[in-house]
Amino acid sequence: MPDIIEALDLKKTYGSVIAVDGIRFAVKRGEIFGFLGPNGAGKTTTMKMITCVSPRTSGTLRVLGIDPDTSPAAIKQRLGVVPQETNLDPDFTCFLNLFYYSRYFDIPAEAAQKKADELLEFVQLKEKRDVSIEKLSGGMKRRLILARALVNNPDLLILDEPTIGLDPQARHLIWEKLKNLQAQGNTIVLTTHYLDEAARLCDRLVIMDNGKILVEGAPADLVEQHVGHEIVEVEKSSDVIACLAEMMVPYEEIGDTLQIATGSSRDVARALLERCSPEKVTTRPATLEDVFLKLTGRTLRE
Repeated sequence: MPDIIEALDLKKTYGSVIAVDGIRFAVKRGEIFGFLGPNGAGKTTTMKMITCVSPRTSGTLRVLGIDPDTSPAAIKQRLGVVPQETNLDPDFTCFLNLFYYSRYFDIPAEAAQKKADELLEFVQLKEKRDVSIEKLSGGMKRRLILARALVNNPDLLILDEPTIGLDPQARHLIWEKLKNLQAQGNTIVLTTHYLDEAARLCDRLVIMDNGKILVEGAPADLVEQHVGHEIVEVEKSSDVIACLAEMMVPYEEIGDTLQIATGSSRDVARALLERCSPEKVTTRPATLEDVFLKLTGRTLRE
């Protein structure tokens, strides 16, 4: 079965600036695929090429088996897009936002009405059917934008920061809906800055930085390959640093904390307590965030 998206040596430049630098990846049918990276990594530019907003500079790109440069309309007809910004029409109710948007896809009025009501029920906004947009909470607006992206029964759903700014309850509800869509056979591509979201949702993902893909794989596999199973955290002091050097235990300095990646946190913590006498030692599972920070650094990006 052909891949939903295929990119080979994909490159995008803006004058002398290289935004995407010869990346290659493939998105399989029916999976949730994620793009992670700090600001300016090239994620949004990649999404713009996939959604036919910005033409590539060079390389090969196929979306749904179609070249975006030659047949963008054919791709857009089969895409559902959830943008990062809230761009619902404030003059319309929830229902009318969906109904009028469906007309862009030449869906007959009767079918559009039925589809709009079905989608409002799917995202749990049925009771808000005739409520104006300005009276919705942030979480409700994000759910309505997700519903709008589904009016044309897309073969590929693209989401840019789908749960940005939402409270935990709203985030979990959207996660549930995305998993439901995947179970129905939908292919989903998303970008997110929430590492727990990526770990929970994505079957596979890439981490990008400076226009390049640094790693690709399943979240759990990336954690195991690049960090390990567990992290031991201990206070930073000259005595502890000297003790770790004597024990020949590698560590990373993060602010006033030392982090040790290990496959056996219990043994390392016990050795630290017995030989280094720190005031406090904590252990926790390694996460995708540890991988992300290890590969892209801890410097704030604006």
